[in-house]
Amino acid sequence: MIHKPMLGWREWVALPELKLAGIKAKIDTGARSSALHAFAIEPYRKGGQRWVMFAIHPLQQRYDMAVECHAPVKDRRMVTDSGGHKQRRYVIETQLLLGPSVIRAEMTLTNRDTMRFRMLLGRTAMDAQFIIDPGASYLQGKPDVDEYRRLLERKD
Repeated sequence: MIHKPMLGWREWVALPELKLAGIKAKIDTGARSSALHAFAIEPYRKGGQRWVMFAIHPLQQRYDMAVECHAPVKDRRMVTDSGGHKQRRYVIETQLLLGPSVIRAEMTLTNRDTMRFRMLLGRTAMDAQFIIDPGASYLQGKPDVDEYRRLLERKD
């Protein structure tokens, strides 16, 4: 039998390529795609490639703190939210650190200021790699600082 890490319905996630050491994510198996809170989204070109600059309020209820992020654009897609509203969103692909697990996942960028969580991790990103316990929270703990630094160094 293959051992899969267990996640609660909410978890701490680090995004080293975006220099985000920790952000609370809602684990949502009902959502196909994943979404990351972003505002001041500005597309630009770098070395002939499409990139996007955006800012994130990484902590809930803390609008005084913002982190500027840059990432290559993977796609731009129409996404339907849980309320049935359609929105064209930029899609990036980035590395996620969930406890000891390191995965790559697509993230759509959207303003989640009115939502309880800055990030929504959908089922495509989890790709059958985890077991979800909907009655538990933060089973993976906060991201490992040493692993986060190692992943940061590998990127630079």
